[in-house]
Amino acid sequence: MAAPRSGGASRADNGYGSQQPARRRKGPGALATAYLVIYNVVMTAGWLVIAVGLVRSYLTKGSYHSLYYAIEKPLKFFQTGALLEILHCAFGIVPSSVVLTAFQVMSRVFLTWAVTHSVKEVQNEDSVLLFVVAWTITEIIRYSFYTFSLLNHLPYLIKWARYTLFIVLYPMGVSGELLTIYAALPFVRQAGLYSISLPNKYNFSFDYYTFLILVMISYIPIFPQLYFHMLHQRRKILSHNEEHKKSE
Repeated sequence: MAAPRSGGASRADNGYGSQQPARRRKGPGALATAYLVIYNVVMTAGWLVIAVGLVRSYLTKGSYHSLYYAIEKPLKFFQTGALLEILHCAFGIVPSSVVLTAFQVMSRVFLTWAVTHSVKEVQNEDSVLLFVVAWTITEIIRYSFYTFSLLNHLPYLIKWARYTLFIVLYPMGVSGELLTIYAALPFVRQAGLYSISLPNKYNFSFDYYTFLILVMISYIPIFPQLYFHMLHQRRKILSHNEEHKKSE
């Protein structure tokens, strides 16, 4: 899937682009603001570490293949760290939807742990690099956006990047995610990963292979809605900024 989400707005962009501005409301207190600034600075630094790791590994290897292994640990750590954003919403530190934030954060955590980590065979797929690069650029911009917004000093360049680069990064990230899940399917079926077969004492069955297919299908209605919503938000927010400049 304005004021920042982890410091002020709802996340309606799956992490790739613009977001729906939150309704006007009283901001977080001084202590909460200080915590959110620290959180967003740490997360910005973490994703910068991932970006540097990718570039360094590429320069060392001279190839973009299998760069995932160079940033696997920080990627897991900082992507999992985004779970705190659900708590930020739940405790009312930020005026965001708990359900929407949880859905979008958990979708990335799911792909990180339940797909890429669990199915080792897909880790050298180029599709993994596709979504990792998209996530990395997006998160550096997003957390920088939140940090400067909390400090009431948001550079126009970061705002422009926040509401523009998603045009490429969102389809890029979604493509990488879908291709990675697709690549994992035969290995999941062969190993019976996370599947529960009958009979068992709970009289319950679960087919992880089918579940992953349903996850892929769910992208079909969700992606166009979010993408066109983001385009609408981009026109609204950036055009408002241009009008504001002209009026000064």
